[in-house]
Amino acid sequence: MPANSPEEHAHDRQVVALLEAAVDALPDLYRTAFMLREVQGLSTAEAAELLDVTEDVVKTRLHRARGLVRDALLARAGANAGEAFRFFDPRCDRVVGGVMARISASSN
Repeated sequence: MPANSPEEHAHDRQVVALLEAAVDALPDLYRTAFMLREVQGLSTAEAAELLDVTEDVVKTRLHRARGLVRDALLARAGANAGEAFRFFDPRCDRVVGGVMARISASSN
């Protein structure tokens, strides 16, 4: 696998930092379940035993933790969401024009 470019490496570090911040912001109750299951890779049964709770409690806490992480990431990304899928009108027109020309040429 080729090494990441400096830009890709910087991007990866930014994504990791956002995820770490979202997990760090979780209430302790949810962060613990999240860390045991998602980071440490423990089974639901193992996490339940360590936390001295039922498996259903672990599942509920993990579900809520994932939702909070998702909401935190969406809130951060939401400020820049418009930039993610910019519509480049002139470029799009050129691409569509080229495709239509090829379709016309192939049907003749």
